[in-house]
Amino acid sequence: MRLTTYSDYSLRVLLYLASQKNERLVNIKEIAEVYDISKNHLMKIIYNQGKMGYIETVRGRNGGIRLAKRPSEINIGEIIRKTEEDFYIVECFEQGHNNCVISPVCSLKHVFNKALDAFLKVLDDYTLEDILENKVMLRDFFDLKTSVHD
Repeated sequence: MRLTTYSDYSLRVLLYLASQKNERLVNIKEIAEVYDISKNHLMKIIYNQGKMGYIETVRGRNGGIRLAKRPSEINIGEIIRKTEEDFYIVECFEQGHNNCVISPVCSLKHVFNKALDAFLKVLDDYTLEDILENKVMLRDFFDLKTSVHD
């Protein structure tokens, strides 16, 4: 299974924000430069994360974004469920578009469904805080990346 770029970038944004000192406000340009990804793509992600309640946006001259929740309140499994369009691992998962001729008698779909459930269950066991064990190292890495762009 492969997650979409949208989910990947969503997690990266949250990780970056969670690693900042004193919940400082960050701008989209900074995140785009650190990860070397499109600012326009990030704007859509950040807008949606704001709607979902993960990010707070502060407008104005000294505005920016920061986490709206504590990292311990942001569940990784929940993020993935909200950012992935579907979990159609194989064709038979997609009702209405299933053209597999053996689908009515195939047991493989049950194996894949069980694997998908296990995958999501593991993600449900982790919060953003859990993956911030190396917060200082992350912050140092991000600081190094931003100083290169200055």
